[in-house]
Amino acid sequence: MLTMKAVRTLLTAATLTLLGGAASAETITVYTSYEEDEAAAFLAEAKKALPDIDVKMLRLSTGDLAARIIAESGNPQHDVLWGFAVTSMVDPRISSTLEPYQPKGVEAIAERFRDKDGKWFAVTGYMAAFCVNKDRLAAKGLPMPTSWADLTDPKFKGEVVMPNPASSGTGYIQVDALLQMMGEEKGWAFLEKLDKNVAQYIKSGSKPCNAASAGEYAVGASFELRAIKNIEEGYPIAMVIASEGAGNELEANALVATSKHKDAAKRFLDWTVSKDAANSYYNWKAIVTVPGGTMPERFVKAGLPADVSKVLFPVDFAAAASERPRIIETWQKKFER
Repeated sequence: MLTMKAVRTLLTAATLTLLGGAASAETITVYTSYEEDEAAAFLAEAKKALPDIDVKMLRLSTGDLAARIIAESGNPQHDVLWGFAVTSMVDPRISSTLEPYQPKGVEAIAERFRDKDGKWFAVTGYMAAFCVNKDRLAAKGLPMPTSWADLTDPKFKGEVVMPNPASSGTGYIQVDALLQMMGEEKGWAFLEKLDKNVAQYIKSGSKPCNAASAGEYAVGASFELRAIKNIEEGYPIAMVIASEGAGNELEANALVATSKHKDAAKRFLDWTVSKDAANSYYNWKAIVTVPGGTMPERFVKAGLPADVSKVLFPVDFAAAASERPRIIETWQKKFER
């Protein structure tokens, strides 16, 4: 039987071991713009894979996080950017704070999802999609649209709702992609033709889908995950990816140049391109650039292509970022109501 003194000795040794283990865990700070529930789920998986790294995470919306990074650029307080919009990542004030890093396995990600200078790599994203109310189409005798061009048919007058690109990131990727694929002159002319059928522009990217799902309009221009969720909830809608190609935003990761914990930060970034990470992303994201994960059956059942890369428009993200103020100003003068 152990004496009380022996018990105290063992307890002291165990305590020192625990403290030593905690002290040896290196801490990194990660900034992200993933939605709160997504970020929490992804982080839980990362911690399982990297138990010896203490990951501190700050989550802010894309605009707020961009402003914080720029404000802190003289003395960055983070080691890693994770799930941050590429159109913000390419801002020179932000990209100048980053250091090129090629995680283990990143070569499996298609080149168009990686920065040519190696400063960032996109692992997830979202894309534009139509929510089409099948019941309303039948009642109105309207055909199922398959493209943006179909929505300019006079038959759809007053039956289309879209997000306002001045307030909605989803709305902006829709407008910008059309301008990029058609060219400025033809693109603006097309938007003017489309505007004749648009009943209203809504501030949110998800509300056009919700309005169509409720039967208020035939078509709500929105994004793919909102369409999938509404289909799962039983609304009589179909998800349509425009045949011209879907506008999209990618969410990327990067190493901060001034990080004092680069070894741990690099290990974290290595995990973000792993198969385990890809499977975690697929629980929340329709666009996953990391190969090896498995798209949920419910996504495919809702109409999402098994290989979404084939339907994505190849957005010039640097142009989308730099031209945004001008495009928004022009759009507001032409279409804001």
